[in-house]
Amino acid sequence: MPRPLVDVDAVPASAFCLTDDPAAFSSGWHTHRRHQLLYAARGALHLEVAHAQWLLPPQRAAWLAGGTRHRVSATQPVTLCTVYLEPSHVPVAPEGECRVFVLPPLAREMLLYSTRWGPERAPRDRVAESFFSALAHLLAEWAAEPREWKLPRARTPELERAMTYTLTRLAGPVTLAGAAKAAGLSQRTLSRRFEEEAGTSWRRFLHDARMLRAMELLAEDGARVTQTAYAVGFESLAAFTHAFTSFTGERPRDFRQRITRGETPPPRATRTPTTRRRRAG
Repeated sequence: MPRPLVDVDAVPASAFCLTDDPAAFSSGWHTHRRHQLLYAARGALHLEVAHAQWLLPPQRAAWLAGGTRHRVSATQPVTLCTVYLEPSHVPVAPEGECRVFVLPPLAREMLLYSTRWGPERAPRDRVAESFFSALAHLLAEWAAEPREWKLPRARTPELERAMTYTLTRLAGPVTLAGAAKAAGLSQRTLSRRFEEEAGTSWRRFLHDARMLRAMELLAEDGARVTQTAYAVGFESLAAFTHAFTSFTGERPRDFRQRITRGETPPPRATRTPTTRRRRAG
């Protein structure tokens, strides 16, 4: 991590916040015994766990259960705000090892307010203890509706080579034939391996990767929608706008302006009960 490491599991206080303003960085793979609430107040973070990876632009946070192996990186300067909580401090933890979700306005303000209590805070500070207890009680509610803006991670060297080939060529040209050649597999075998190992098709993986990369680019200072469209392999601004809007629920220009103003994303469209149960499971 950018600033000198703090052994978060050795801090006497049961809950505290770490802040930092690093340039591009990669944390490397690591774990904490404590639960973690990761938030980028500015910039975009790339979060990886064993079988999935997410983009965290502003107004989106990640819950990481204690013991979850993960890696965090950024390609541009970011403002980090991370809360660490002893497992005993969280009465009802969100389901799963990692949940990525949109922060409601109250959650965002609470996270920003928590920066007053760093790892050096007094362990028996009653105000701090009460504050973090309230935050911990709200976590499960905030994370109940995770955003499915993520990509699977490879579990075998062949699929990892195919994914790497694809992710490094989002501006094009990129083909299934090229990905198969990089993996050392036939196109048919690679297609089957994507479905079996990653739970998606290669074409869907490419599309989602382009959308997540577009969100990352649009979160950068001075971003332009047209240049972003070309940078992720679209030759038509109209086609890019349609794809981005279908993926995020916002037009690229609206997304960019909201990020610049620091506003919270709009509510998700109403889903059917069947879809809600599937995504919450």
